[in-house]
Amino acid sequence: MNRLFILSLGLSLMLPMASHAAESMRRPNILWLIGENLSHDLGCYGAKNVHTPNLDALASEGVRYTRVFATNPACAPSRSAFFAGMYQTTTDTHPMRSHRDDDFRLPEGVRPVTHRLKDAGYYTANIKTVGQDTVGTGKLDLNYVNEGSIYHEGSSAWETVKNRQPFFAVVNAEENEYDIYDRKSAEKERVEWVGESIHVQHAKPESGTPPPYYPDHPVVRQEWARYLNSVSGMDLRFGKVLAQLRAEGLEDNTIIIFFGDNGQLEPRGIHWCYDNGLRVPMIIKWPKNFPAPTQIKAGTVDERIHSLIDVTATTLALAGLPKPALMQGRVFLGDLAEAPRTFAFSARDRIDETQQRIRSVHEERYHYIRTISSGPTFASLNRYKEKCFAIMPVMRDLHAQGKLTGPALELMQRTGPCEELYDTEADPHEINNLAGSQEPTHREALIRLRAALDAWMVETGDRGAVPEAPEVVAPFAGEMHQWFGTPAWAQPKQ
Repeated sequence: MNRLFILSLGLSLMLPMASHAAESMRRPNILWLIGENLSHDLGCYGAKNVHTPNLDALASEGVRYTRVFATNPACAPSRSAFFAGMYQTTTDTHPMRSHRDDDFRLPEGVRPVTHRLKDAGYYTANIKTVGQDTVGTGKLDLNYVNEGSIYHEGSSAWETVKNRQPFFAVVNAEENEYDIYDRKSAEKERVEWVGESIHVQHAKPESGTPPPYYPDHPVVRQEWARYLNSVSGMDLRFGKVLAQLRAEGLEDNTIIIFFGDNGQLEPRGIHWCYDNGLRVPMIIKWPKNFPAPTQIKAGTVDERIHSLIDVTATTLALAGLPKPALMQGRVFLGDLAEAPRTFAFSARDRIDETQQRIRSVHEERYHYIRTISSGPTFASLNRYKEKCFAIMPVMRDLHAQGKLTGPALELMQRTGPCEELYDTEADPHEINNLAGSQEPTHREALIRLRAALDAWMVETGDRGAVPEAPEVVAPFAGEMHQWFGTPAWAQPKQ
Protein backbone atom coordinates (compact mmCIF):
# COMPACT_ATOMS: atom_id res chain seq x y z
CA MET A 1 0.00 0.00 0.00
CA ASN A 2 1.72 3.21 -1.12
CA ARG A 3 1.88 6.41 0.88
CA LEU A 4 -0.36 8.36 -1.54
CA PHE A 5 -3.15 5.81 -1.10
CA ILE A 6 -2.81 5.89 2.70
CA LEU A 7 -2.87 9.70 2.68
CA SER A 8 -5.96 9.85 0.48
CA LEU A 9 -7.70 7.21 2.63
CA GLY A 10 -6.92 9.18 5.78
CA LEU A 11 -8.25 12.38 4.27
CA SER A 12 -11.42 10.65 3.11
CA LEU A 13 -12.04 9.39 6.65
CA MET A 14 -11.25 12.74 8.22
CA LEU A 15 -13.54 14.82 6.02
CA PRO A 16 -16.81 13.42 7.42
CA MET A 17 -15.38 13.80 10.93
CA ALA A 18 -14.45 17.41 10.24
CA SER A 19 -17.87 18.04 8.75
CA HIS A 20 -19.52 16.55 11.84
CA ALA A 21 -17.31 18.64 14.11
CA ALA A 22 -18.18 21.79 12.17
CA GLU A 23 -21.88 20.90 12.39
CA SER A 24 -21.62 20.43 16.15
CA MET A 25 -19.97 23.84 16.50
CA ARG A 26 -22.80 25.60 14.62
CA ARG A 27 -25.23 27.31 16.91
CA PRO A 28 -28.67 28.63 16.11
CA ASN A 29 -29.69 32.24 16.26
CA ILE A 30 -32.32 32.83 18.94
CA LEU A 31 -35.09 35.42 18.64
CA TRP A 32 -37.31 36.37 21.58
CA LEU A 33 -40.54 38.16 20.61
CA ILE A 34 -41.90 39.51 23.89
CA GLY A 35 -45.55 40.52 23.95
CA GLU A 36 -46.67 43.20 26.39
CA ASN A 37 -49.49 42.58 28.84
CA LEU A 38 -51.57 39.83 27.27
CA SER A 39 -52.88 36.38 28.00
CA HIS A 40 -54.30 33.84 25.52
CA ASP A 41 -55.76 36.60 23.35
CA LEU A 42 -54.66 35.25 19.97
CA GLY A 43 -56.64 33.50 17.28
CA CYS A 44 -54.58 30.33 17.69
CA TYR A 45 -55.72 30.18 21.32
CA GLY A 46 -59.36 30.53 20.30
CA ALA A 47 -59.74 34.25 21.01
CA LYS A 48 -62.49 36.04 19.10
CA ASN A 49 -62.49 39.50 17.51
CA VAL A 50 -58.70 39.57 17.10
CA HIS A 51 -56.68 39.40 13.90
CA THR A 52 -53.37 37.65 14.60
CA PRO A 53 -52.38 35.87 11.36
CA ASN A 54 -48.63 36.10 11.93
CA LEU A 55 -48.58 34.52 15.38
CA ASP A 56 -51.27 32.04 14.35
CA ALA A 57 -49.02 30.93 11.47
CA LEU A 58 -46.09 30.67 13.87
CA ALA A 59 -48.18 28.36 16.05
CA SER A 60 -49.16 26.20 13.07
CA GLU A 61 -45.46 25.75 12.24
CA GLY A 62 -44.30 25.36 15.83
CA VAL A 63 -45.50 24.41 19.31
CA ARG A 64 -48.16 26.34 21.21
CA TYR A 65 -47.90 26.25 24.99
CA THR A 66 -51.02 26.54 27.16
CA ARG A 67 -49.73 26.47 30.75
CA VAL A 68 -47.00 29.09 30.97
CA PHE A 69 -47.15 31.45 33.95
CA ALA A 70 -45.31 34.67 34.72
CA THR A 71 -43.72 34.89 38.15
CA ASN A 72 -45.25 38.33 38.68
CA PRO A 73 -48.27 40.07 37.11
CA ALA A 74 -46.37 43.31 36.38
CA CYS A 75 -43.62 44.02 33.88
CA ALA A 76 -40.52 45.03 35.87
CA PRO A 77 -40.55 42.23 38.48
CA SER A 78 -41.50 39.67 35.81
CA ARG A 79 -38.75 40.83 33.45
CA SER A 80 -36.23 40.95 36.29
CA ALA A 81 -37.03 37.29 36.90
CA PHE A 82 -36.96 35.89 33.38
CA PHE A 83 -33.88 37.87 32.40
CA ALA A 84 -31.99 36.13 35.20
CA GLY A 85 -33.85 32.81 35.33
CA MET A 86 -34.50 33.43 39.03
CA TYR A 87 -37.59 34.32 41.05
CA GLN A 88 -37.73 38.04 41.75
CA THR A 89 -38.59 37.21 45.36
CA THR A 90 -35.24 35.40 45.68
CA THR A 91 -33.08 38.10 44.11
CA ASP A 92 -34.78 41.02 45.95
CA THR A 93 -36.14 42.52 42.72
CA HIS A 94 -39.83 41.94 43.60
CA PRO A 95 -41.18 45.48 44.23
CA MET A 96 -42.12 47.43 41.12
CA ARG A 97 -39.56 50.02 40.02
CA SER A 98 -37.10 49.15 42.77
CA HIS A 99 -33.31 49.59 42.89
CA ARG A 100 -33.34 52.23 40.15
CA ASP A 101 -31.14 54.72 42.02
CA ASP A 102 -29.20 52.76 44.63
CA ASP A 103 -26.08 50.58 44.51
CA PHE A 104 -27.96 47.27 44.38
CA ARG A 105 -26.29 44.39 42.55
CA LEU A 106 -27.67 40.97 41.72
CA PRO A 107 -26.60 38.21 44.12
CA GLU A 108 -23.30 36.47 43.50
CA GLY A 109 -23.59 34.03 40.61
CA VAL A 110 -26.80 35.58 39.20
CA ARG A 111 -26.44 37.29 35.83
CA PRO A 112 -28.67 38.52 32.99
CA VAL A 113 -29.14 35.91 30.28
CA THR A 114 -27.58 38.24 27.70
CA HIS A 115 -24.29 38.36 29.61
CA ARG A 116 -24.04 34.58 29.58
CA LEU A 117 -24.79 34.51 25.85
CA LYS A 118 -22.27 37.29 25.14
CA ASP A 119 -19.57 35.25 26.88
CA ALA A 120 -20.45 32.32 24.63
CA GLY A 121 -19.96 34.38 21.47
CA TYR A 122 -23.53 35.51 20.78
CA TYR A 123 -24.22 38.99 19.50
CA THR A 124 -27.05 40.37 21.65
CA ALA A 125 -29.49 42.91 20.26
CA ASN A 126 -32.48 44.84 21.59
CA ILE A 127 -34.37 45.60 18.38
CA LYS A 128 -36.46 48.74 17.88
CA THR A 129 -36.56 49.13 14.09
CA VAL A 130 -36.70 47.09 10.91
CA GLY A 131 -35.75 49.46 8.11
CA GLN A 132 -38.04 52.48 8.48
CA ASP A 133 -40.59 50.62 10.60
CA THR A 134 -40.74 50.80 14.39
CA VAL A 135 -41.33 47.28 15.68
CA GLY A 136 -40.17 47.40 19.31
CA THR A 137 -39.69 49.67 22.28
CA GLY A 138 -36.17 48.68 23.26
CA LYS A 139 -37.62 48.17 26.73
CA LEU A 140 -35.51 46.88 29.61
CA ASP A 141 -37.53 47.74 32.75
CA LEU A 142 -35.35 45.68 35.04
CA ASN A 143 -35.04 46.20 38.78
CA TYR A 144 -31.26 46.15 38.50
CA VAL A 145 -29.25 48.87 36.78
CA ASN A 146 -25.67 48.29 37.92
CA GLU A 147 -24.85 45.13 35.99
CA GLY A 148 -23.35 46.90 32.98
CA SER A 149 -24.80 47.03 29.47
CA ILE A 150 -27.48 44.37 29.09
CA TYR A 151 -27.06 44.11 25.30
CA HIS A 152 -24.31 44.99 22.87
CA GLU A 153 -24.13 48.72 22.26
CA GLY A 154 -25.74 50.08 19.09
CA SER A 155 -27.93 47.05 18.55
CA SER A 156 -31.37 48.64 18.20
CA ALA A 157 -31.64 48.31 14.40
CA TRP A 158 -32.41 44.94 12.83
CA GLU A 159 -29.67 45.55 10.26
CA THR A 160 -27.04 45.03 12.98
CA VAL A 161 -27.74 41.31 13.41
CA LYS A 162 -27.49 39.89 9.88
CA ASN A 163 -23.70 39.71 9.77
CA ARG A 164 -23.23 38.98 13.47
CA GLN A 165 -24.21 35.36 13.89
CA PRO A 166 -25.01 33.61 16.07
CA PHE A 167 -27.24 36.31 17.49
CA PHE A 168 -29.66 36.57 20.37
CA ALA A 169 -32.18 39.26 19.47
CA VAL A 170 -35.13 40.53 21.48
CA VAL A 171 -38.06 42.54 20.19
CA ASN A 172 -40.24 44.04 22.92
CA ALA A 173 -43.67 44.81 21.51
CA GLU A 174 -44.99 48.36 21.19
CA GLU A 175 -48.48 47.09 22.01
CA ASN A 176 -50.28 46.36 24.35
CA GLU A 177 -49.62 49.43 26.46
CA TYR A 178 -51.13 52.78 27.34
CA ASP A 179 -49.33 55.78 25.90
CA ILE A 180 -48.02 56.95 29.27
CA TYR A 181 -44.31 57.49 29.00
CA ASP A 182 -44.50 61.20 28.34
CA ARG A 183 -45.44 61.36 32.05
CA LYS A 184 -48.28 63.76 31.27
CA SER A 185 -51.15 61.35 31.75
CA ALA A 186 -52.60 63.52 34.53
CA GLU A 187 -53.19 66.31 32.00
CA LYS A 188 -55.08 64.14 29.54
CA GLU A 189 -58.81 63.61 29.52
CA ARG A 190 -58.20 60.04 28.42
CA VAL A 191 -54.98 58.07 27.98
CA GLU A 192 -54.80 56.44 24.56
CA TRP A 193 -53.31 53.07 23.77
CA VAL A 194 -49.98 52.97 21.96
CA GLY A 195 -50.76 52.95 18.25
CA GLU A 196 -54.49 53.39 18.83
CA SER A 197 -54.89 55.84 15.94
CA ILE A 198 -53.59 53.28 13.45
CA HIS A 199 -55.14 50.07 14.83
CA VAL A 200 -57.59 48.41 12.48
CA GLN A 201 -60.92 48.05 14.29
CA HIS A 202 -61.24 44.29 14.08
CA ALA A 203 -63.02 44.35 17.45
CA LYS A 204 -65.99 46.62 18.03
CA PRO A 205 -67.71 47.41 21.33
CA GLU A 206 -70.96 45.81 20.24
CA SER A 207 -69.36 42.57 19.05
CA GLY A 208 -67.19 41.57 21.98
CA THR A 209 -67.93 39.90 25.29
CA PRO A 210 -65.88 41.35 28.16
CA PRO A 211 -65.09 39.09 31.13
CA PRO A 212 -67.99 38.50 33.56
CA TYR A 213 -66.22 40.10 36.52
CA TYR A 214 -66.94 43.51 34.97
CA PRO A 215 -70.33 45.22 34.74
CA ASP A 216 -72.04 45.27 31.35
CA HIS A 217 -71.41 48.92 30.59
CA PRO A 218 -70.56 50.86 27.38
CA VAL A 219 -67.14 51.92 28.70
CA VAL A 220 -66.28 48.32 29.57
CA ARG A 221 -67.15 47.22 26.05
CA GLN A 222 -65.18 50.08 24.50
CA GLU A 223 -62.08 49.33 26.56
CA TRP A 224 -62.25 45.61 25.86
CA ALA A 225 -62.46 46.30 22.10
CA ARG A 226 -59.50 48.68 22.32
CA TYR A 227 -57.50 46.04 24.13
CA LEU A 228 -58.22 43.40 21.49
CA ASN A 229 -57.38 45.83 18.69
CA SER A 230 -54.08 46.51 20.42
CA VAL A 231 -53.34 42.77 20.37
CA SER A 232 -54.01 42.77 16.62
CA GLY A 233 -51.63 45.73 16.28
CA MET A 234 -48.93 43.80 18.12
CA ASP A 235 -49.29 40.91 15.67
CA LEU A 236 -48.89 43.30 12.73
CA ARG A 237 -45.58 44.64 14.04
CA PHE A 238 -44.21 41.20 14.84
CA GLY A 239 -45.21 40.17 11.33
CA LYS A 240 -42.73 42.72 9.96
CA VAL A 241 -39.95 41.16 12.02
CA LEU A 242 -40.82 37.66 10.87
CA ALA A 243 -41.03 38.79 7.24
CA GLN A 244 -37.57 40.37 7.45
CA LEU A 245 -36.13 37.24 9.04
CA ARG A 246 -37.51 35.23 6.13
CA ALA A 247 -36.43 37.71 3.45
CA GLU A 248 -32.83 37.67 4.65
CA GLY A 249 -32.65 33.87 4.70
CA LEU A 250 -32.24 33.74 8.48
CA GLU A 251 -35.47 31.92 9.34
CA ASP A 252 -34.05 28.42 8.84
CA ASN A 253 -31.20 29.15 11.27
CA THR A 254 -33.21 30.90 13.99
CA ILE A 255 -35.17 29.53 16.95
CA ILE A 256 -38.19 31.83 17.39
CA ILE A 257 -39.68 32.09 20.89
CA PHE A 258 -42.74 34.28 21.34
CA PHE A 259 -44.13 34.85 24.85
CA GLY A 260 -45.93 37.44 26.95
CA ASP A 261 -44.23 39.20 29.88
CA ASN A 262 -47.31 39.19 32.11
CA GLY A 263 -51.09 39.05 31.83
CA GLN A 264 -53.77 41.22 30.29
CA LEU A 265 -53.69 45.00 30.27
CA GLU A 266 -57.08 45.33 31.93
CA PRO A 267 -57.94 46.14 35.55
CA ARG A 268 -58.15 42.62 36.99
CA GLY A 269 -55.32 41.36 34.80
CA ILE A 270 -52.03 43.22 35.14
CA HIS A 271 -50.94 43.65 38.80
CA TRP A 272 -53.17 40.86 40.13
CA CYS A 273 -52.40 37.18 40.67
CA TYR A 274 -55.50 35.93 38.90
CA ASP A 275 -55.07 33.57 36.00
CA ASN A 276 -55.50 36.32 33.40
CA GLY A 277 -52.76 38.31 35.15
CA LEU A 278 -50.28 35.44 35.11
CA ARG A 279 -51.08 32.99 32.30
CA VAL A 280 -49.18 34.07 29.20
CA PRO A 281 -48.98 32.76 25.63
CA MET A 282 -45.87 31.08 24.32
CA ILE A 283 -45.05 29.71 20.85
CA ILE A 284 -41.75 28.16 19.75
CA LYS A 285 -40.83 27.55 16.12
CA TRP A 286 -37.79 25.42 15.30
CA PRO A 287 -35.46 26.19 12.35
CA LYS A 288 -35.10 23.71 9.50
CA ASN A 289 -31.31 23.72 9.52
CA PHE A 290 -31.02 22.27 13.03
CA PRO A 291 -32.35 18.91 14.25
CA ALA A 292 -35.39 19.49 16.41
CA PRO A 293 -35.59 18.21 20.00
CA THR A 294 -38.04 15.38 20.56
CA GLN A 295 -40.34 17.79 22.39
CA ILE A 296 -40.81 19.91 19.25
CA LYS A 297 -43.32 18.79 16.63
CA ALA A 298 -44.81 21.36 14.27
CA GLY A 299 -48.45 22.21 14.84
CA THR A 300 -48.70 20.60 18.28
CA VAL A 301 -49.78 21.84 21.70
CA ASP A 302 -47.75 21.47 24.91
CA GLU A 303 -49.96 21.39 28.02
CA ARG A 304 -47.19 20.91 30.57
CA ILE A 305 -46.76 23.48 33.33
CA HIS A 306 -43.96 25.99 32.76
CA SER A 307 -42.79 29.07 34.60
CA LEU A 308 -41.62 32.01 32.53
CA ILE A 309 -38.18 31.69 34.13
CA ASP A 310 -37.91 28.31 32.36
CA VAL A 311 -37.53 30.18 29.07
CA THR A 312 -34.18 31.48 30.32
CA ALA A 313 -32.71 28.13 31.31
CA THR A 314 -34.00 26.58 28.10
CA THR A 315 -32.55 29.36 25.93
CA LEU A 316 -29.11 28.77 27.42
CA ALA A 317 -29.46 25.04 26.77
CA LEU A 318 -30.45 25.65 23.15
CA ALA A 319 -27.33 27.78 22.77
CA GLY A 320 -25.26 24.82 24.01
CA LEU A 321 -24.60 26.29 27.45
CA PRO A 322 -24.96 24.45 30.77
CA LYS A 323 -27.61 25.59 33.19
CA PRO A 324 -25.95 27.65 35.96
CA ALA A 325 -25.94 25.95 39.34
CA LEU A 326 -28.15 28.52 41.07
CA MET A 327 -30.68 29.02 38.29
CA GLN A 328 -34.25 28.25 39.38
CA GLY A 329 -35.71 28.01 35.88
CA ARG A 330 -35.92 24.55 34.34
CA VAL A 331 -34.76 23.32 30.93
CA PHE A 332 -37.79 21.95 29.08
CA LEU A 333 -36.35 21.22 25.60
CA GLY A 334 -33.56 19.00 24.37
CA ASP A 335 -31.68 15.99 25.69
CA LEU A 336 -30.99 17.73 29.00
CA ALA A 337 -34.65 18.57 29.67
CA GLU A 338 -35.52 18.41 33.35
CA ALA A 339 -38.54 16.83 35.00
CA PRO A 340 -41.78 18.69 34.23
CA ARG A 341 -43.15 21.02 36.85
CA THR A 342 -46.07 20.07 39.06
CA PHE A 343 -46.59 23.67 40.17
CA ALA A 344 -45.96 27.20 38.88
CA PHE A 345 -45.43 29.85 41.54
CA SER A 346 -46.00 33.59 41.32
CA ALA A 347 -45.85 36.59 43.62
CA ARG A 348 -46.99 40.19 43.69
CA ASP A 349 -45.57 42.82 46.02
CA ARG A 350 -45.50 46.62 45.95
CA ILE A 351 -46.61 48.12 42.64
CA ASP A 352 -45.39 51.73 42.74
CA GLU A 353 -47.24 53.31 45.69
CA THR A 354 -49.63 50.37 46.23
CA GLN A 355 -48.47 47.86 48.82
CA GLN A 356 -49.91 44.38 48.50
CA ARG A 357 -48.31 41.03 49.29
CA ILE A 358 -49.93 38.19 47.35
CA ARG A 359 -48.68 34.70 46.50
CA SER A 360 -50.03 32.23 43.96
CA VAL A 361 -49.56 28.63 42.86
CA HIS A 362 -50.99 26.94 39.77
CA GLU A 363 -51.25 23.24 39.13
CA GLU A 364 -52.90 21.70 36.06
CA ARG A 365 -56.45 22.37 37.19
CA TYR A 366 -56.55 24.37 40.41
CA HIS A 367 -55.17 27.79 41.21
CA TYR A 368 -54.60 28.98 44.78
CA ILE A 369 -54.11 32.66 45.71
CA ARG A 370 -53.09 33.85 49.16
CA THR A 371 -53.36 37.53 50.01
CA ILE A 372 -51.09 38.14 53.01
CA SER A 373 -51.47 41.91 53.28
CA SER A 374 -54.50 43.55 54.85
CA GLY A 375 -57.06 45.99 53.51
CA PRO A 376 -58.79 46.33 50.12
CA THR A 377 -57.32 44.31 47.28
CA PHE A 378 -58.74 45.17 43.84
CA ALA A 379 -60.30 48.38 45.22
CA SER A 380 -57.03 49.70 46.65
CA LEU A 381 -55.64 52.95 45.27
CA ASN A 382 -53.20 52.77 42.38
CA ARG A 383 -53.03 56.04 40.47
CA TYR A 384 -51.90 54.43 37.21
CA LYS A 385 -54.92 52.14 37.28
CA GLU A 386 -57.32 54.95 38.21
CA LYS A 387 -56.19 57.22 35.38
CA CYS A 388 -55.44 54.85 32.53
CA PHE A 389 -57.95 52.04 33.04
CA ALA A 390 -61.29 53.66 32.31
CA ILE A 391 -63.14 50.67 33.74
CA MET A 392 -61.94 51.46 37.28
CA PRO A 393 -63.83 54.75 37.81
CA VAL A 394 -66.93 53.18 36.21
CA MET A 395 -66.84 50.37 38.74
CA ARG A 396 -66.30 52.79 41.62
CA ASP A 397 -69.23 54.95 40.53
CA LEU A 398 -71.56 51.99 40.13
CA HIS A 399 -70.45 50.59 43.46
CA ALA A 400 -71.14 53.91 45.19
CA GLN A 401 -74.62 53.93 43.65
CA GLY A 402 -75.32 50.36 44.78
CA LYS A 403 -75.58 49.18 41.18
CA LEU A 404 -72.81 46.58 41.17
CA THR A 405 -73.86 42.95 41.49
CA GLY A 406 -72.37 39.47 41.22
CA PRO A 407 -68.66 38.95 40.53
CA ALA A 408 -68.02 42.68 39.97
CA LEU A 409 -69.39 43.52 43.42
CA GLU A 410 -67.44 40.71 45.07
CA LEU A 411 -64.28 41.98 43.41
CA MET A 412 -64.75 45.50 44.74
CA GLN A 413 -65.54 44.19 48.23
CA ARG A 414 -62.63 41.76 48.55
CA THR A 415 -60.14 42.45 51.33
CA GLY A 416 -57.05 40.74 52.67
CA PRO A 417 -55.83 38.69 54.27
CA CYS A 418 -57.77 36.02 52.39
CA GLU A 419 -57.52 32.82 50.41
CA GLU A 420 -58.92 32.05 46.98
CA LEU A 421 -59.13 28.72 45.16
CA TYR A 422 -60.34 28.34 41.59
CA ASP A 423 -61.03 25.44 39.27
CA THR A 424 -59.56 26.90 36.07
CA GLU A 425 -61.12 24.21 33.88
CA ALA A 426 -64.70 24.60 35.09
CA ASP A 427 -64.33 28.32 35.86
CA PRO A 428 -61.73 29.90 33.53
CA HIS A 429 -62.69 33.44 34.57
CA GLU A 430 -62.12 32.59 38.25
CA ILE A 431 -65.32 33.99 39.69
CA ASN A 432 -66.33 31.09 41.98
CA ASN A 433 -64.03 31.05 45.00
CA LEU A 434 -63.83 27.47 46.30
CA ALA A 435 -61.65 28.21 49.34
CA GLY A 436 -64.65 27.70 51.64
CA SER A 437 -66.04 24.69 49.80
CA GLN A 438 -66.57 21.46 51.76
CA GLU A 439 -66.41 19.33 48.63
CA PRO A 440 -63.64 16.75 49.31
CA THR A 441 -61.90 17.37 45.97
CA HIS A 442 -61.79 21.10 46.66
CA ARG A 443 -60.58 20.62 50.25
CA GLU A 444 -57.79 18.32 49.06
CA ALA A 445 -56.71 20.84 46.42
CA LEU A 446 -56.71 23.64 48.99
CA ILE A 447 -54.56 21.67 51.44
CA ARG A 448 -52.20 20.49 48.70
CA LEU A 449 -51.64 23.94 47.23
CA ARG A 450 -51.32 25.62 50.63
CA ALA A 451 -48.52 23.20 51.49
CA ALA A 452 -46.81 23.62 48.11
CA LEU A 453 -46.83 27.41 48.46
CA ASP A 454 -45.51 27.29 52.03
CA ALA A 455 -42.63 25.05 50.95
CA TRP A 456 -41.78 27.25 47.95
CA MET A 457 -41.66 30.42 50.06
CA VAL A 458 -39.18 28.79 52.43
CA GLU A 459 -37.08 26.97 49.83
CA THR A 460 -36.63 30.02 47.60
CA GLY A 461 -35.96 32.49 50.41
CA ASP A 462 -39.01 34.65 49.66
CA ARG A 463 -37.95 38.18 50.60
CA GLY A 464 -41.47 39.58 50.52
CA ALA A 465 -41.65 39.31 54.29
CA VAL A 466 -38.82 41.87 54.60
CA PRO A 467 -40.43 45.34 54.53
CA GLU A 468 -38.98 48.08 52.39
CA ALA A 469 -37.77 51.12 54.26
CA PRO A 470 -40.44 53.86 54.56
CA GLU A 471 -38.13 56.38 52.90
CA VAL A 472 -37.96 54.10 49.84
CA VAL A 473 -41.74 53.71 49.51
CA ALA A 474 -42.95 57.21 50.43
CA PRO A 475 -41.77 59.09 47.30
CA PHE A 476 -43.80 56.87 44.97
CA ALA A 477 -47.11 58.44 46.03
CA GLY A 478 -45.85 61.89 45.03
CA GLU A 479 -44.29 60.66 41.81
CA MET A 480 -47.43 58.79 40.76
CA HIS A 481 -49.58 61.83 41.64
CA GLN A 482 -47.46 63.98 39.32
CA TRP A 483 -47.61 61.38 36.59
CA PHE A 484 -51.25 60.28 36.79
CA GLY A 485 -53.01 62.57 39.25
CA THR A 486 -55.07 61.46 42.22
CA PRO A 487 -58.81 60.70 41.94
CA ALA A 488 -61.14 62.93 43.92
CA TRP A 489 -62.29 60.12 46.22
CA ALA A 490 -58.69 59.53 47.38
CA GLN A 491 -57.75 63.14 48.02
CA PRO A 492 -57.57 64.42 51.61
CA LYS A 493 -60.80 66.03 52.80
CA GLN A 494 -60.55 69.76 53.33
